Amino acid sequence: MISNPLKRDSAHIDLIQDQEIYITCHSHHSRARSLASSNMSVNMTNAQIHPKSAPPTSSPLSDTLPHINPITGPAMDLYEDGYSDPVYQAKARILNHAIQDIGMGRYQWYLFVVTGFGWFADSVWPLLSGLILTPVVNEFHFDGPFLSLASNIGLLVGAVFWGLGCDIWGRRWSFNATLFIAGIFGLVSGGAPTFVALASLIAMVGVGVGGNMPVDSAVFLDFVPGSHQYLLTILSIWWCLGQLLSSLIAWPLIANYSCASASHCTRSDNMGWRYLLFTLGGITLSLWAVRFFIFTLLESPRFLSGIGRDADAIEVIHKLAEFNGKTSSLTLEELEAPDRAMPGKRSSSGERRNIISKSSKYDTGHIKALFATPKMAWSTSLLIAIWGLIGLASTLYNNFLPYLLSSRGAVFGDGSLYITYRNQVILSVMGIPAALLAGWAVELPYIGRKGTLAIASGLTGAFLFATTTARTSNQLLGWNCGYVFFSNMMYGVLYAISPEIFPAKDRGTGNGLTSTASRVFGVLAPIIALYANLTTAAPVYIAGALVIFAGNLALLLPYEPRGKVSI
Repeated sequence: MISNPLKRDSAHIDLIQDQEIYITCHSHHSRARSLASSNMSVNMTNAQIHPKSAPPTSSPLSDTLPHINPITGPAMDLYEDGYSDPVYQAKARILNHAIQDIGMGRYQWYLFVVTGFGWFADSVWPLLSGLILTPVVNEFHFDGPFLSLASNIGLLVGAVFWGLGCDIWGRRWSFNATLFIAGIFGLVSGGAPTFVALASLIAMVGVGVGGNMPVDSAVFLDFVPGSHQYLLTILSIWWCLGQLLSSLIAWPLIANYSCASASHCTRSDNMGWRYLLFTLGGITLSLWAVRFFIFTLLESPRFLSGIGRDADAIEVIHKLAEFNGKTSSLTLEELEAPDRAMPGKRSSSGERRNIISKSSKYDTGHIKALFATPKMAWSTSLLIAIWGLIGLASTLYNNFLPYLLSSRGAVFGDGSLYITYRNQVILSVMGIPAALLAGWAVELPYIGRKGTLAIASGLTGAFLFATTTARTSNQLLGWNCGYVFFSNMMYGVLYAISPEIFPAKDRGTGNGLTSTASRVFGVLAPIIALYANLTTAAPVYIAGALVIFAGNLALLLPYEPRGKVSI
């Protein structure tokens, strides 16, 4: 029996030992054939220990799942109190045990890097509309928020399309396509002759970038052992590195190759923002090339098992083990056992149970699955609300941060492009230790993911309020350093807790829904900015209040992923 690295229920130790003796004394084939009888004896014992417990669903398999299963062992996942699809839950537990037994190895560390490219792109390109805003406005003479609007519309489309799509056609195709689209259109946008052309190309960049977070977080969780799920939070360090690199590149280019003002600003005098787009587009294409030509992404075993390809899922597990220099004892009979435990059902090799994908078309099945029980519906609704509120607040503030620093600095006589982008680099550096602190904090007892998210959100809002008290440019920079530090912690946890809560079979859809909520409010933010006076403190008060409120909502989430394995 594969050992469970997490803390087991002490009330079941004797039962676990009995099961281990049974498994040791029988072959894999006979163990699979005797699943039903073993489950019957286990449940009779469980009934003596928990006489008042009731199965969470009426499924024929539900009686075999609440506590001990001869193959999967004790309940240890986030949905240990019951899940709407017990067959999927049983198979997910089997695969989780197999991946945990293989352990954290070379493949997962390589995956940490290549999925980090998605965080990198998600940081670089949405931030870009703020970095190039001043020189682009000087050259094309348009209202600045329209550029942010175009970017957020693209991000919205990408979140919906790629998020839902990766639950239908798989992770691999989406994983490789998103960076390619962002890189190609980002590179071409550097040659845009008009604002309309630039906005259209930036929107297409957003279509690619918008799918990175929903897909990449699902990919990472599909292969990382449960004992290392906290690394999903630390992946946000790539987001910080993206901020830092784009700011470092923008600093000399925008400061030295931009028009001083909007009067007589020609293309030849204003090439800095174009050089920046060429550079970042080239970097993004290079990252895609590493993903596509150097790293070979295995398809998600949960996805394969979900569409009835259990044999392929087993093959992936064994390839993963081989890449890490390990071996796996998982067999096809073990993975098919939950199907056979359902009366009248054949194994998935004979009859495919399309848990994840019923067809190649979009439908509402994956969305409905996220609201299948009252507890899941409450959790999903809260996550969507949290993402939406933070998306509105952060987009309203972040997209115009360089402009705000410049305008406030100009009041004090130091609003040059050089000072503006120097400050942007300083702010970007603050995010790196924040990502590491967030990864440590989410594993703390009594705090976990929810507590870290609430604390980081509250402090983010507090520092937003504090920026209104600045009377010098350096004071404003200091308050913004605090804001950036805690907002990076907040986003690091937010990007992790959502995919951890969503089950893998609907994880892409869930990530897509939350990202969509953020992008919808992100679209509204520049519209609000078109009719608001950004030189006043009003947007900062609004943003701060929204972030603090979202952090309080996090405490109401019914699931805490700390110490639990996602299914």
